[in-house]
Amino acid sequence: MKFATPLIPARLIRRYKRFLADVTLPDGSEAVAHCANPGSMMGLAKEGTKIWLEPNDDPKKKLKYGWRLVDHENGHFTGVDTSIPNKALKAALLGHQVPGLPGYTQVRSEVKCGENSRIDFLLTGDGPDTYVEVKSVTLNRTPGLAEFPDSVTARGAKHLHELSNMVREGHRAVMFYLVQRTDCNTMSLAADIDPTYAQAFADAKAVGVTSLVQTCTINPQEIKLGSVIPMVP
Repeated sequence: MKFATPLIPARLIRRYKRFLADVTLPDGSEAVAHCANPGSMMGLAKEGTKIWLEPNDDPKKKLKYGWRLVDHENGHFTGVDTSIPNKALKAALLGHQVPGLPGYTQVRSEVKCGENSRIDFLLTGDGPDTYVEVKSVTLNRTPGLAEFPDSVTARGAKHLHELSNMVREGHRAVMFYLVQRTDCNTMSLAADIDPTYAQAFADAKAVGVTSLVQTCTINPQEIKLGSVIPMVP
């Protein structure tokens, strides 16, 4: 998925109210950017961090910049926009480019599931209907290891329960984790941060919900799906 507008570098001053960030632009001026990430962004929001912003000239938007990337300044990047995994995965699904999820003829987004809930994708075609929930993974506390979640997520646990119910009804259900970091080659659940989510994942796995973890290739021009990596205990 290529960025619609060329990104520009900036420096982070602070992130606040979850969805706002004060930044310093290349000319030295300051601006407020939209941060499309409801998580804690642990380790990614330190003052002075080099980041990449996507400008916009949409008069309907109050903020003229969106925070898209953290540049670790060592050749590695992290994508912080949690809407990007769904966009990138949908493009790959339509192109039959996702290992473990090939051959589906129809990809539907935001499908009603259970009570007052929606699952990211429903895949139909040969074989059983497949429900897919997508999560963006950005936490890294141990070299090479990505972790999810970076904060307590009752919504995430609810989605696992809904996927479990789909399996009970005879469908296939997949929990898809997209690691939006280029410096990780394994993934694990952060049970110390959210033990309830970790238990919900174990319960879903016991029922028959499967998981798939994939990395990204990231640069200031685009984000696209990379290789499949293992989930470790």
